[in-house]
This record gives sequence, structure tokens and C-alpha cells, in this order.
Amino acid sequence: MAANSNPMQTASATPAPDAAAVTLPSAPDFDAWASERATRVRVLLDAALPQRERLEQAMHYAAALGGKRVRPLLVWAVGDAVDAQPQALDAAACAVELVHAYSLVHDDLPCMDDDVLRRGQPTAHVRFGEALALLAGDALQTRAFEVLTADAAVPAAVQARLCALLARAAGADGMAGGQAVDLQATGRTLDIDALGAMHRRKTGALLKASVLMGLACAPQRGDDCAAALGAYADAIGLAFQVVDDLLDVSADSATLGKTAGKDARQGKSTFVSLLGADAALQLAQRLRDDALGALDALPPAVRARSARLAELARRIVSRSH
Repeated sequence: MAANSNPMQTASATPAPDAAAVTLPSAPDFDAWASERATRVRVLLDAALPQRERLEQAMHYAAALGGKRVRPLLVWAVGDAVDAQPQALDAAACAVELVHAYSLVHDDLPCMDDDVLRRGQPTAHVRFGEALALLAGDALQTRAFEVLTADAAVPAAVQARLCALLARAAGADGMAGGQAVDLQATGRTLDIDALGAMHRRKTGALLKASVLMGLACAPQRGDDCAAALGAYADAIGLAFQVVDDLLDVSADSATLGKTAGKDARQGKSTFVSLLGADAALQLAQRLRDDALGALDALPPAVRARSARLAELARRIVSRSH
């Protein structure tokens, strides 16, 4: 599957606008903005990932093939709303996508979820071998922190805050810890609370870090936005996974760019297996509404510039891949 020019393509049947959405400003320029930002993240990734050696080629392959770029878009959308420093936003957007790419490389390994398809292309270990793919994932993660600390124009305190947010989201209390729970739970049935707690770490932590990193790039703002943006991030983080579970049973591999139907074959608990498809969709829509409601609680000046965040919440739920 070729990389999509629209990083957040929606399904053909988009849910109708909800009550919370109409109180927020619209984002008529969203598609053009998202396309321009997708180009920008590719430029940043190319700069961060030279291809001089085989390891670097594997790193570039894993990160630059494409994808929805949701995490960088969240960084920039928050940054636009809070008037953040552009250099810091670029570093944060690139770094969070590098960590996301690392997580996919490791997630696809035979010892983890064992997949051969990612973004419509052979996974990194199929293309480069397991050992080099493992090292590429390791190096992508560490390159992210090099990127966060490379620009002297970004204040040291901002660099430190960005590193702390990203490290916590990626580690044992976040993504890696959630993946460990997922591995241990394979073949067992989790209840809905345990499933939600797992995915708030495995999927939600890095999405939330993207939001909070965008805020951290504007040190002049903080307490007046942190609670609302944190609630927004919690809601979209879980909604993203609920929709992933829905797509795993409703879309084909060509549309998804990865192997469809794997959750059921591997005996994983999902929101669909526990709730059914209709109730899972309703949950995703409620979480979208929660996210939009959280944006309503932002200070008026920030809320007036939050249209792209609102549109991201809508498209996370209405996406087709």
C-alpha cells in the first residue's frame, strides 16, 4: 500500500457531528495542513536518519515508509494552539515518530506479535533479518533523544522536559510495560477494566506524550492547559485502540497495510471480543465526545485555536485504516 497523501484518511461513512463538536471552531484547512505536516515529518526523519550503513538503512526503512503520522500531528496541533516554539515542536514531532517506529519494529518481531506486513511493505525483520531489525529498533529509540537535545535554540529546560515525557511514555510505566502485559495476557480473557488499563499504557501513553510534549514546547503555558489536554489525550489514546480493534475484524490486509484478523487468531482480548462491534463503536464515539468536551475546558484563547485537535479526535474515530 502506497503512503497516503492524507495522513488521517477517513472512512466513507463518517459519524455525524456531535453536540460537543459544534461548540468548537472548525478546521477547514485540516487536509492541507496535515499533508504539509506529513511532508515536514518526512524531511525531519530523512535528516535524522542518514543511510550510510546497513543499520541506518534499516532505521530509515522502518521510520520513513509512511503511516498516519498521528503522533507528530498531535505535537504540532497542540503547539499551534499554545503558540509553542517551532524548533522545539519539530524536535518533539520527529522524536515521537522515531520512538513509534522503534515500537513497531519490535512489535512485529517473531518473539512478539510476529507479523510480516507493515504499512503495506515487508516488516523490518523480513527485509533486513531479525538481528538487524532488533538493533534498528534500539537505535531508533536512542536517536529520538539525540534529536530532542540537538538544537541549542531550544532551552535546556524544555529539552529536559521533552526527554522526561518521552522516556516515561516509552518505558515500563508506558508502552513497553503495556506490551509486556499484552504478551502475558495472550490466550487469556481480560475484563474490560484490565484491557483498558493495558491499552492506556501500550497505545495511549505515546499518544498522550505527543500531546504533552506539544504543550511542553510552550513553557509560558502549563497549569492552565495541562488538565484539559491530559483528559483529551487519555480519551483519544483509548479511542485509537478501540478503532484499531474494530478495523482488525472489519478491514482487509490491503486496506490496513498490516495483517488483518490477527487478534482473534492469537487469542487476544479486544474491545470487540469483549463488547461486540456495535458496543465497541459506541465506546469509541463516547471517547471522541469526551476528547471534544475536554477541549471545551481549555482557556478561551487556546480553545479558539484548538480546531485541529478537535478534527484529529474525529478522524481517529472515523478512520478507515
